[in-house]
Amino acid sequence: MTKILANLSARQRITIAVVTVAVAAGLYSFVQWRKEGDFHPLFTGLSAEDAAGIVQKLKESGVEYRLPEGGGSVLVPSNKLADLRLTMAGIGLPKSGRIGFELFDKVNLGATEFTEHINYRRALEGELERTVMALAEVETARVHLTFPKDSVFLEAQQPAKASVLVRIRPGAKLAPQNVLAITHLVGSAVEGLSPGAVSVLDMNGNLLNRPKAPGLQDGSEPSAATLDYRHQVETELLAKVNATLSPLLGPEKFRVGVSLECDFTGGEQSEETFDPARSVMVTSQRTEDSVGGTTAAGVPGTASTLPRPTSRPATGANKTVRTTENISYQSSRTVKKTHLPSGVVRKMSLAVLVDQDVSWEKDKNSFKRVLVPPSPEKLKVIRDLVAGITGFSQERGDQLVIETLPFETTLQLEPPVAAVPVPPAKPGSPLPGLPIPLDRKTLLIAAGVAAAMIVFGAGLFVMRRKRRKQTATVDMASRPTLPAAASQPGAAPSTELLTQGQIEEQLESQLAQRDALQAKMDAQALTSLKLAPVITKKAEVLAKHLREKIAKEPEISVQVLRTWIREEET
Repeated sequence: MTKILANLSARQRITIAVVTVAVAAGLYSFVQWRKEGDFHPLFTGLSAEDAAGIVQKLKESGVEYRLPEGGGSVLVPSNKLADLRLTMAGIGLPKSGRIGFELFDKVNLGATEFTEHINYRRALEGELERTVMALAEVETARVHLTFPKDSVFLEAQQPAKASVLVRIRPGAKLAPQNVLAITHLVGSAVEGLSPGAVSVLDMNGNLLNRPKAPGLQDGSEPSAATLDYRHQVETELLAKVNATLSPLLGPEKFRVGVSLECDFTGGEQSEETFDPARSVMVTSQRTEDSVGGTTAAGVPGTASTLPRPTSRPATGANKTVRTTENISYQSSRTVKKTHLPSGVVRKMSLAVLVDQDVSWEKDKNSFKRVLVPPSPEKLKVIRDLVAGITGFSQERGDQLVIETLPFETTLQLEPPVAAVPVPPAKPGSPLPGLPIPLDRKTLLIAAGVAAAMIVFGAGLFVMRRKRRKQTATVDMASRPTLPAAASQPGAAPSTELLTQGQIEEQLESQLAQRDALQAKMDAQALTSLKLAPVITKKAEVLAKHLREKIAKEPEISVQVLRTWIREEET
């Protein structure tokens, strides 16, 4: 090795050293890259407190870790990932936000009532934060509560309130029903808290829920609920009218507007009616009093009071009787209680705008637009349909306006393209593209020429097939035959072998015979066809036209002939 290095020049030694260092650096980088790629997230989306606690436990355990930018995640080797997650869960990390009701796991005997109140509010806020963060769209959440303040004075009482701050996950969005669910969730978890007193915000400071505050008592400002109800009723009426008029006028041939006035002053109405012609006895009372009795008479003294007086004293009668009768009558009455619902339609205004049709009239070199409005009968039908489908009532003061005006799309229609007038074809006049008139006689001649060409093509095909067979026969016969002795090995050459000149003369004679035979066969085929020559001028012109077509498009003509031949063969 030393001898090899001694034989190298200084430049070569430097090159080897540089290459060695580069390879070592590459290997080290590759090992480090593989080592860093083996780190996987232990937890993500951690708060600063949770991340600090997890890092402290990892340092105590001697486990390597990595902290990406932001510090919200902790990376550990993949072979220790499951064990570390179970270990961290055993010690209560991460804490998933603020502490909840586990705050009361440790009993503090020296805590005051105020401290207990604050700790209860902190625990309740932490539990609500965990619950809100359980939603799929919410990444983190903060909840702040204000408990109701009781007082003996009504002016000093304050209701409970709450605010919820949420961070939405990237790419997610809280739907209105999700925001409404959060408000009802918080309102149901806190005593004395109504869902309308809960405010939900995102991290950008946008208010996600808009509480529906009731309108003023004097009716000068309607509430959001009344506006939504009126808009819903107007939308339903508009959909009914569109569904009714679309088949009649077309989807883009009319426009409808609806405006409602609703009465939201609901309540109860009591009505009491008396009928003096129908009276009934309600109570009847009769009293009878009797006053008076017998009175003693005679000589006063002891003798008159003895059991057996010497003489019976005289008696006197004094009695009074009084009778009283009290009867009460009352007229019949009817008590009627009516519940007046809120949201009753007080007045309805409808407006229908109908488009006009367009017709075009010829005006010298252009077309003139003529607007055609709908007929009065059609407008009356539209009015009756709209009035019936919407519950139109003239006594209630409803209004229905139907007008017809051309729409902007109708006014921007392009006139039709002026077509070149084509005179009607006379009998026997030539069609466009044909040099001769096309009548019944010409059609018969063309049909005859086409039939002749078909027969000629069929005959030509038959002749070609026969010629091929004869050519094969002549070729077999024209081959020079050698003596049998010549084919046997070791035999002496025969003197009967033909010379080269004799072979050429024999081949020329055979070719001449074949040409003569072919000419004779062609003549016989033409004679067998017996085609009558067509002398008509029209037929000559049509045949010339067909020949030009065949010359221009030979492939199509050949394909047609092949089709005819195949049909004849089958």
